[in-house]
Amino acid sequence: MALINYLVPVHFAAGALRTLPEEIARLGLRAPLVVTDRGLVRAGLIDRLAAHVPGFDAARVFDGTPENPTEGAVRRAAALYREQGCDGIVAMGGGSPLDLAKGVALLATHPGPLARFAATAGGMAHITADVAPLIAIPTTAGTGSEVGRAAVLVLDDGRKVAVISPHLLPRSAICDPELTLSLPPRLTAGTGMDAIAHGLETFLSPADNPPADALALDGLARGVAHLPRAVTDGADLAARREMMMASLQCGLAFQKGLGAVHAMSHPLGALPGVTIHHGTANAILLPAVLRFNAPVCADKFARIRTALGLPHDADLAVFFRELAGRVGLPLTLRTAGVPRASLDALATAAALDFSGRTNPRPVTSADYRRLYEESHD
Repeated sequence: MALINYLVPVHFAAGALRTLPEEIARLGLRAPLVVTDRGLVRAGLIDRLAAHVPGFDAARVFDGTPENPTEGAVRRAAALYREQGCDGIVAMGGGSPLDLAKGVALLATHPGPLARFAATAGGMAHITADVAPLIAIPTTAGTGSEVGRAAVLVLDDGRKVAVISPHLLPRSAICDPELTLSLPPRLTAGTGMDAIAHGLETFLSPADNPPADALALDGLARGVAHLPRAVTDGADLAARREMMMASLQCGLAFQKGLGAVHAMSHPLGALPGVTIHHGTANAILLPAVLRFNAPVCADKFARIRTALGLPHDADLAVFFRELAGRVGLPLTLRTAGVPRASLDALATAAALDFSGRTNPRPVTSADYRRLYEESHD
């Protein structure tokens, strides 16, 4: 028996940011904490947000989200939440601010540390419905965090873990493609490949959820069709809309779980001295994982080819590697700055990651080591 949940109300349209006041009122928020990052502050997007937050107060803005959100940043934001007497959160940004905001919503009402909530440690059982209400406003088209039940966070001990619970679902999502128009080409490409990886991995997951399969395939097809346009012409609002919808659909498909690509990319995000965008890491790892999964995915590979309009004998690993190259992303871990000496530790961490549990083919630590090696050069 499958348990199928699609629970987040979504306002989706160019200009949808104007619905924020009614969502704040619907949730009964009087003093929401705004969670974002400094890049969005510099870009002027928080000024646009402020115009739609009744009684906006700059003292209730946390903009210290790092590229990979950390437990320390969550603690600092949660402290600000309590100091300012906040009663909810408005998160604006890419996956990092949205995930950090979920961590804040949790620690605002639950005693830490975050490690006790890690999915691999059975943390879901410790998360109750008493989570601070969250409105999520994505400014990238890739993570799907605005409709996801997970936050991926780097703990104080350096581990990158998933905290997962239906109680972490945002109470509202506002998806406005106009907010992505300022996204530069490289970030457009990386976040777009993140959405594409989500579509592929959720569809290939063996969990029984046909609605999620339909969402994943349609989102995947949208992403593949429109990502090159969005990268080439960032002002193409139609392409931006299609990419935001692809991200949303593939995020909704998270209910099926992910796979080995994400099990491998999460440790990369916590690697000391290396900065690699999550979506870029996914794009690099996809070909090797697709080849690994091919022996047990013949029927689903055929459905993917049909959805993308590819020949029946098309090599999906080659196709997605070429797509990543077309949108200007690095194709190997080496060119992305990942040292070969780190591969053993990465493989050990990947084998412990929650995402690998729903890969269509079991993956051992030795398998992960070979997949990293294959993706390195």
